[in-house]
Amino acid sequence: MCGAKGANNPRAFDCSDLSGDQLPDKEDKAEINRKSGLAYAAAFALFGAVVAGLLAGWLMDRWLGTAPWLLVGGIVLGAAAGFYEFVRATSKIN
Repeated sequence: MCGAKGANNPRAFDCSDLSGDQLPDKEDKAEINRKSGLAYAAAFALFGAVVAGLLAGWLMDRWLGTAPWLLVGGIVLGAAAGFYEFVRATSKIN
């Protein structure tokens, strides 16, 4: 809703800045989608690596009876691998 913000219209805003040339074209939308996909992939890679390290450490602890040391080591190694993949994936965004 365009118009002056006031008592009768508290949600209104000025529409003078909504020209048609400010809307993104198809190439810009594709670039935005590409960057969003890379950002999501980086976040999921970080999360997945930590979870994989946690599960691997937990299973090794149960098998070898070394609780909680391999669990902690798995989380640390998973986080390191996840951060590496996160940095590698986010460097592709620009």
